Amino acid sequence: MQSSNSRPHGDGGGPERTPGHEGTYDGLQRSAEDMRYRDPWYDALASGWGEGDGTGAAVSVPAARREGHTGGGAQATAQVYLEVQRSAAFQEVRGRYRRFVVPGVAAFFLWYVAYVVAATAAPGWMARPVAGAVNVAMLAGLGQFLTTFLLAWAYARHARLRRDRAALELRWDTQELTRGVRGGAS
Repeated sequence: MQSSNSRPHGDGGGPERTPGHEGTYDGLQRSAEDMRYRDPWYDALASGWGEGDGTGAAVSVPAARREGHTGGGAQATAQVYLEVQRSAAFQEVRGRYRRFVVPGVAAFFLWYVAYVVAATAAPGWMARPVAGAVNVAMLAGLGQFLTTFLLAWAYARHARLRRDRAALELRWDTQELTRGVRGGAS
C-alpha cells in the first residue's frame, strides 16, 4: 500500500510489518526517515506540515483538533464576526448583493416559467417556423442559454465593480480584528 504522495509506508508496526524484516518494506532496506509511521489518509507534506529541515530528524505534525473543544478565544472571535456583520459596511455590501440578485433571479425564473408554459400550453405557436427549419421553440430555447450566460456575465461584472473591493476590505479588517483577539496568531 502506498501513501497519497506515492511514497511507501514506513515500519509503523502495522499489518505490513513482518518478523525478521524490521526497518524494511518489501524486503528493501529503508533509511531512518522512512521508518517512521506515515498515515495514508493524512499527507503531511501536501498540507504544508512535516517538511523537514534536511537533518533527517523526525518532524512533528500538529495533533488533530478535538471536536467540541473550544479555546477561550473562540467566543471573542465569534464576537468579532458578529460586530462585523452588524457594521454599516457589511450591510452595504449585502444590500448591493441583494439589489442585484433578487431582481435577476426573479426575472430569469419568470422567463424560464414563461418558456415552459408556452411550450406546454401553446405547442402550435412554439412550432411556428421563423426561418427555414428554425421555429419559435428553438429560438426560445437558445434564448434560455443566452440569458444564462448574460446573467452570469452581469453578475460577475456587478460583483467586480460594486462589491469585491468593499468585501475585500471587510475581510482584511475582520482578519486583523481576529488576529488581535487571538494574541497575534493567525
